[in-house]
Amino acid sequence: MFDIDSGKLLIIGIVALVVIGPKELPGVLRQVGNALGKVRRMAAEFQGQFMEAMRESELEELKKDVQKMSESANFTNFDPLADVKTQLNEVGSQVESSLNAPVAAVETADLPAPAITSIPDPDPLTQVAAPEPAPAPAPAPDHAPLKTGGAA
Repeated sequence: MFDIDSGKLLIIGIVALVVIGPKELPGVLRQVGNALGKVRRMAAEFQGQFMEAMRESELEELKKDVQKMSESANFTNFDPLADVKTQLNEVGSQVESSLNAPVAAVETADLPAPAITSIPDPDPLTQVAAPEPAPAPAPAPDHAPLKTGGAA
């Protein structure tokens, strides 16, 4: 605040000791301390009152904003079910009118004959491969198998 360092404080203390005297210096320092305390309390009180006034003004401003928003919001005709019902009725009438509309006749002579082509499936996982033929069974031997093992 005043940018007082230890050197300047020492000089002020020496001057106060010389000017005031050693007997009266403690009493003067006590009075200076009390005065500084009072000034700090007054500053804190002023700051508190200022902050309270700011809060009150912000609160009043917020109250005005809320009142404006509540006045601008029109909840007298707020019925979401009625809105949904009217929209569904509109869609239903459109569907009914499209179902009841006459269908234009299409002459088959004007249409080209459909071309029948087979389209291969691009997904190799869905394609079914033709089953492979089973292998032919081995021919039976003409003679009986020999028994091995045993004493001869």
